[in-house]
Amino acid sequence: MNITFPIEEAVQKRYSVRNYIDKTVDIDTRKAIEAFVNTLGNPFGKTVNIHFLDANDIMNQQKLGTYGVIKGASQYIGATIKQEPLALEALGYELATIILYLTYLGIGTCWLGGTFNQKEFARAMHLAKDDLFPVILPYGYAAERKHITETIMRRLIHADHRKEWSQLFYQNDFHTPLAKEDAGVFAFPLEMVRLGPSASNKQPWRILLQDNACHFFELKDPHYSDIFPYDIQRIDSGIAAAHFDFSVKEKGIVGSFKTTCDPELELPAHMQYVYSWIRE
Repeated sequence: MNITFPIEEAVQKRYSVRNYIDKTVDIDTRKAIEAFVNTLGNPFGKTVNIHFLDANDIMNQQKLGTYGVIKGASQYIGATIKQEPLALEALGYELATIILYLTYLGIGTCWLGGTFNQKEFARAMHLAKDDLFPVILPYGYAAERKHITETIMRRLIHADHRKEWSQLFYQNDFHTPLAKEDAGVFAFPLEMVRLGPSASNKQPWRILLQDNACHFFELKDPHYSDIFPYDIQRIDSGIAAAHFDFSVKEKGIVGSFKTTCDPELELPAHMQYVYSWIRE
C-alpha cells in the first residue's frame, strides 16, 4: 500500500491520548477510515482482522473496562490474529499504519495491551474465541487537559523520551554503534523507528546495518511478557517495520523485507533475530 501523507509529520505529531472529549468521529470520517483499513496489508503475509466498536451502540457500555487508564473514549479499533510466527509483527505493522493515518486526520489514539478487559471487549465485538486479541485502540479527539492517571503513567514510562542512536542502531556487529552521520540513506527511516511508540516505551528493537541490509532484532526484556500468553514486544517489532517501510518508500529507497537473512554473528544476551530489510 502507498501512504499519501508525510510520515515524519505523523510520527512527530502522534502521542498516546488517554483523555478524550465528548465528541465522536463522524460517519463520513469513519467511512474514510474503514476504506483506508480495507487497503491494508503487511510484509509478513499474515492475516490481521480489524474490528470497529462504537460503545454508544451497545448495551452495558460501562462494562468495557480500561482500568481507569482511558477517559471519555467511546470508539475503538481492535485487531485479532491466529497465533503463528510473525503474526504479532503483522498486527503491529497494520495497527501502526492505522494510527499514523488517524494522526494525519487529527484523531488521537492510544495503544492498549495489558490495560483493557479482553473478555468484555471481545464479547462486545463478537470475536471468535480462538483468535488472539492482544491490542485495542481507543480513538477520538483529545481533551486539552490530561487526567491525573494519564499524567502519572506518562511520567512512569518516560513517555516523552527516546533512547539515543548508540543504544538502538549498530554497524556490522553489536560492538559498534552506528553514528547517524554514517547511516547514509538510512538515517531518516532509522530516526522514524527511533521515535516510534512501544509497550511501556521500552523500545526493544535493535537494528544492525550491514552493507545494504538492515537486520531487525528484538532485545527481550526478561519477564516483561510473562503475564501474557504471547510476547507483546513482537508487536513493537511490527511498529518498527511500519515506520521503517513507509519512510524508505517516501524517500524512494527500493527494497523488501525478508525473514531468512539472519546474519551469523555473536548476539548479546536476550537478543533475538526477527526480520531483515534488504535494499535492491
